[in-house]
Amino acid sequence: MFQVIGGRSVQAARLLAPRSAVLVEAVRGRKSRSDPVAKSKEGRIKVPVSVDPVEMVVLKERYSEYKLIMRALRMEFKEGVLRKKYEEEMGSQAELRARQEEEEHRALMDWNNQENLRILKARIIRIQQEEEEAERKKMEAAIQREQEQQEFIRQKEEEILKLQEEAKNFVTLENLDQRIEEALDNPKNYNFAIDKEGKVVKRTVLQ
Repeated sequence: MFQVIGGRSVQAARLLAPRSAVLVEAVRGRKSRSDPVAKSKEGRIKVPVSVDPVEMVVLKERYSEYKLIMRALRMEFKEGVLRKKYEEEMGSQAELRARQEEEEHRALMDWNNQENLRILKARIIRIQQEEEEAERKKMEAAIQREQEQQEFIRQKEEEILKLQEEAKNFVTLENLDQRIEEALDNPKNYNFAIDKEGKVVKRTVLQ
């Protein structure tokens, strides 16, 4: 950063000032455009000065570097003046703005922490509810299986009782004679015809 000291203030002001167009004088010296050529210069042929190509390349490079350096210096001076002016005019406001931004950042961080805590609590409650729901479904499934098992046992017990009841009418060696006598005393005729509704419409007479 360059500082402007003492007599260099005028030069710095010129560097900081915007560059204007080059002014060309309409008349050179005291001679007007209509004056004739001087007698000492009559018949003189202007011969351009010879230019060394190598020297011309070097001069162009140096001139380019000179322009870049002067432009950088000009921008550096201008930046310093503008920064100093901004600090003088906006210093207190910048400090106030920085303080406000710090307070806003702190408030946002507090809100973010509170929001994270709220989400964490909600997540814990949700996980507990899911675990309770899974446990409840597990218990309901166990109760359902127990009820189905009990129903299966009841049905089998009814089947066993029914078979025991039917077993009383089974033909065994002990009641074989008795069942034969009952069949002879109560003959049944299974030779009959039925209609579409299942009613007996014709029956043959036992011989």
